Amino acid sequence: MKLKTALTSVALAGSLAAVSVPAMARDTVNIVGSSTVYPFATVVAERFGRNTDFPTPKLESTGSGGGLKLFCAGIGTQHPDITNASRRMKKSEFEMCQDNGVKDITEVKIGADGIVIANSKEAEPMDLSLRQVFLALAKEVPDPKGGDKLVANPYQKWSDIDSSLPNKEISVMGPPPTSGTRDAFVEIAMEGGCKTFDFIKAMGKKEMRSVCHSMREDGLFVEAGENDNLIVQRLAQDKDTLGIFGYSFLMENASQIQPATINGVEPTPDSIADEDYPVARSLFFYIKSAHVSVIPGIKEYAEAFTSESAWGDNGYLVDVGLIPNPRNVRMEVAKKVRNLTPMTGNEL
Repeated sequence: MKLKTALTSVALAGSLAAVSVPAMARDTVNIVGSSTVYPFATVVAERFGRNTDFPTPKLESTGSGGGLKLFCAGIGTQHPDITNASRRMKKSEFEMCQDNGVKDITEVKIGADGIVIANSKEAEPMDLSLRQVFLALAKEVPDPKGGDKLVANPYQKWSDIDSSLPNKEISVMGPPPTSGTRDAFVEIAMEGGCKTFDFIKAMGKKEMRSVCHSMREDGLFVEAGENDNLIVQRLAQDKDTLGIFGYSFLMENASQIQPATINGVEPTPDSIADEDYPVARSLFFYIKSAHVSVIPGIKEYAEAFTSESAWGDNGYLVDVGLIPNPRNVRMEVAKKVRNLTPMTGNEL
């Protein structure tokens, strides 16, 4: 699409005409969001730029929460066209989009991923339960002396939690609160371990989530930012530290790092796809439909991503760690992309 057409479309589109600050037109798709989805989106974007007449989309790794905040801020070329997310959009985020005029949003479920806890291949392999993960990383834990009460996390070494674990200081690097990986980790792993304590499980939902989702702040858990590669680099240098990140980063660095088993299950494509692995989650991206007629290449990029040659069972994204959706799900999602089927909010 020519730039003058894009400018005309901006002038004609009612939703875009309402933008109070005029924005410069652009001809490059702008994508933000999840650091976990970023490697997959980058591969698709690079191929898209090489194999079509459209410019290579611009990608920025902001974390899922940060990306959705930017995406939902409004309509207009100063705002992103697509945001990646390593967890589903929250109801509150959908409502924020609606309040800011971002009405028609197409949800694209691209596949599955596991969240792994890994360490250096030179270190002792770890076999952890969800309960042990919670006890190692939570801000408050059940009093080791007994009774249904919480205390500030006293555990300094893994062996303090269970004598079968290594006699080493707990040292874990993980994603910040803006990350979808962090959201998914606390929802699945931390809450899963937390609920093994009956008195916590019996709490009201709000209180229970506060206990289960609060990470310790005494230096034994370190937020590493949105760049998962920094965690991998640290693990390669320090065999006593563990890191939390997506399975795709494990695959990319399998010569240096190894995953812990969780509840006795190793993260593999099959165990994640079948949800046998306890910390599996779905991955998404979201399209701002109002921008499709304005910014060239948005729909075409999404269709390239959801083509069988990309995300299919034998697609090139499998080679970089994406675990494909079942074929019937892929067909359904690809149809949504072709039709730009908007979300209703009832899905959330």
